[in-house]
Amino acid sequence: MAISRDKKTELVAELKQSFTDAKMTVFAAYDGVNVKDLQVLRRAASAEGVKISVAKNRLVRVALGEVEAYKESNPDLTGQLLYAFSDTDEVLPASVLDKFAKTGASLKLRGGISGDGKVLAESEVLALANLPGKNVLIGQVINQLLSGVNDSVNALSGNLHALLDGVEAKATN
Repeated sequence: MAISRDKKTELVAELKQSFTDAKMTVFAAYDGVNVKDLQVLRRAASAEGVKISVAKNRLVRVALGEVEAYKESNPDLTGQLLYAFSDTDEVLPASVLDKFAKTGASLKLRGGISGDGKVLAESEVLALANLPGKNVLIGQVINQLLSGVNDSVNALSGNLHALLDGVEAKATN
């Protein structure tokens, strides 16, 4: 069934807004993925704050052309693609789609577009998908910062115990 011109204009406006707000957009081929699995993907993505959209590639190209940051980008948009947008985290769209693809669904990451319009290849998107999440990275940095403090406290604490043991041994003799 053909989409009316008004509906196409509305879809392009929604896509344009999604691209404008997105820090990262990842697209994947979903040939062979059934509707039930797509609903599972949408629920999982929504829980992570990622928006999944399925649209005609022609409409996506029009929307990309209307966003200033993406005018020069020319991603390979061929085949049946779905788009994952995140306006909060650069890694989430890639990790959500990659995690879903690993469940056995025939979803294949094809590429992405960063918030500043840089087109990412499939390998770059897969590298992003394998990065730990933002909160995990923050925890690792804090752990590294505190490790020096903990080491100093332990070293001073160890010397203090040795001194007290020596004083106690001297006092008992």
